[in-house]
Amino acid sequence: QVQLQESGPRLVKPSQTLSLTCSLSGGSIRSNYAYWNWIRQPPGKGLEWMGAIAPSGGVYDSPALKSRTSISRDTSKNQFTLQLSAATPEDTAKYYCVKSPLLKTTGWVREYGYWGRGTQVTVSS
Repeated sequence: QVQLQESGPRLVKPSQTLSLTCSLSGGSIRSNYAYWNWIRQPPGKGLEWMGAIAPSGGVYDSPALKSRTSISRDTSKNQFTLQLSAATPEDTAKYYCVKSPLLKTTGWVREYGYWGRGTQVTVSS
């Protein structure tokens, strides 16, 4: 069974780029049956889908983030990454990487897909 692990800085200053990596074990990022997603949950709020990489390598971004996101994969390292530019305190959240069988842009719940443990990122000066 695939396992996902998020890593990256826990503290980011405003206006900087937030960068996270998701490392996979027990499965391949080249799988033809998986989408690789980034999802976040701000304190006291619901889950927000940020974007995903398709089996083809194509990328889907959330329009709500207004082109601030860049999602990519490194097949040699079996990882995929998230970069969120121009961070603000409103980007403070727990960030998750998630494997899903289909592209899903809304209505996320924790029971769907395979989730990493998440990593808390705070944007503060």
